[in-house]
Amino acid sequence: MTYELGQGTGPLRGVRVVEVAGIGPGPHACMILADLGADVIRIDRPGGGMFAMGAKDVMARGRPSVALDLKHPDAVATVLDLVEQADVLVEGMRPGAIERLGLGPDTCHARNPRLVFARMTGWGQDGPWSGAAGHDMNYVAVSGALHGLGQDRDRPHFPSNLLGDFGGGSTYLVIGVLAALLEARASGRGQVVDAAIVDGTAHLNAMASTFAAIGLATGTRRSGLLDGGTPWYDLYETADGRHVSVGALEPQFWAALVERIGVDLPDRDDPANHAEIRDALTRRFKERTQAEWCEVFDGTDACVAPVVPLSEAPAHPHLAARGTFVERDGVTQPAPAPRFSRTAPTLGLAPALPGQHTREALEAWGVRDVDRLLADGAAAQA
Repeated sequence: MTYELGQGTGPLRGVRVVEVAGIGPGPHACMILADLGADVIRIDRPGGGMFAMGAKDVMARGRPSVALDLKHPDAVATVLDLVEQADVLVEGMRPGAIERLGLGPDTCHARNPRLVFARMTGWGQDGPWSGAAGHDMNYVAVSGALHGLGQDRDRPHFPSNLLGDFGGGSTYLVIGVLAALLEARASGRGQVVDAAIVDGTAHLNAMASTFAAIGLATGTRRSGLLDGGTPWYDLYETADGRHVSVGALEPQFWAALVERIGVDLPDRDDPANHAEIRDALTRRFKERTQAEWCEVFDGTDACVAPVVPLSEAPAHPHLAARGTFVERDGVTQPAPAPRFSRTAPTLGLAPALPGQHTREALEAWGVRDVDRLLADGAAAQA
């Protein structure tokens, strides 16, 4: 597929985004925007960065890659030309870095007052740690979310980089971009979106604040309602060494589980019975394989589901029926989400090598003298 403006089919069709390429949540946010129909032009370093993964990088899908050397004044001028036509700029550098390149919010807003300038960082644009390095685990740890994670009472366990980078990071960046875009259409003025992973993760964890306020959170892992502290919300091993997830919180769902589990269980409302219930469920689930338990609970309200590896998730009957995963160019990947009744998103460009579309993308955005930029080393074509 060659690159042209306006190929997106989702509800953001017509929105233009300049992405100064980074790692993690920034690219994920721009993947979402591109999935939803926005025209995103990705500014890569010539040759790519440290974590460039090429044509199989799912988070690079949906937009062309232009390689510009932002230490070259003509490259900076080119980005400002793009900004003049854009609705959004997304960057994920440390605070102050993009200003030193000559592409800070003040400079960009002077060229385009309606621009939404979206900044993705871990610690935020201010505060004593704003200039420090960090990764997902650090941001989740400080925000109060990591301490209670896991069912091991002796130490917390982190969920790879899902919670911080993508839950509290890219998701909140996209929310901020969409809200600021909506406001800019009414006011005619853009603004800066400061999306910090620590802020988003703390906000994402609001239910824990509620539990703490009403006395349902003790601060001890595996002691609450949703962390394995009860036998009806936990994981159980099956006969083949796999696991099932049991989430029968409400009484009617617990009744559905008891009806199908095939073993007598005492009253769960008496905390003195919890150890006996957990032991009985542990023994019972080990008597059959995961597939056999799936047949028992398939389509019921017992809130029991298999724990499947990512390699098997696309084939799960429910996800397969919905098309939750798609295959493209030999890569199985999540389909665009969420879904829309009229403006259904579709996958755009396949993930590109850094600089693969430099000429055609810049020309499509109306940039002149691309040959000169290439000759001067301000731009590079893969």
